[in-house]
Amino acid sequence: MEQFNPRARSDPYGKKINRDQSPVLVHGIPWATIIVASLTPMLPIIAAAPVLPPLGLIFMVAWRLLRPGLLPLWAGFPLGLFDDLYSGQPLGSGILLFSLTLIALDMLEVRFPWRNFWQNWLTATLVFLVYLGLATLFSGANPSLRQFVVVVPQLLLSILLFPIVASITALLDRIRLLRVRRIG
Repeated sequence: MEQFNPRARSDPYGKKINRDQSPVLVHGIPWATIIVASLTPMLPIIAAAPVLPPLGLIFMVAWRLLRPGLLPLWAGFPLGLFDDLYSGQPLGSGILLFSLTLIALDMLEVRFPWRNFWQNWLTATLVFLVYLGLATLFSGANPSLRQFVVVVPQLLLSILLFPIVASITALLDRIRLLRVRRIG
């Protein structure tokens, strides 16, 4: 006697049911993009002043503003540590600043859960301003007005780059939430 096999017949709706997101994509893409973006100081760019924006921070802020509950508050420690290892900053500055950034964005999310793109861009601008100012202080150089003026192009590039990074993050979020067919 032949057994009934539901997969044997051609069902037009059968390919759309019993699908789930891949746990590797759901949890791995945000972390991987922030880690890969933190590796950008390894690019062979020669400049007399800091020009390259802190892409690891920019991606972390973009992910946090796009999906507030995706990164836990403790994520600032490992992501900041990884950023410290490749950015050239003293060990601990990225840990502190990434953690404070996540705490500040979490407090903002509690206070203003209904933001739009312009408010997110303003929030990111303030985060970049504070981050680069404090990173300049933590760098070990003598703090002077000249030091802060040298960081202005990096700040402007970070602010102008945020909408592009936010668009890339939104695209990666759609990829992250793709449904894959479960086997079994």
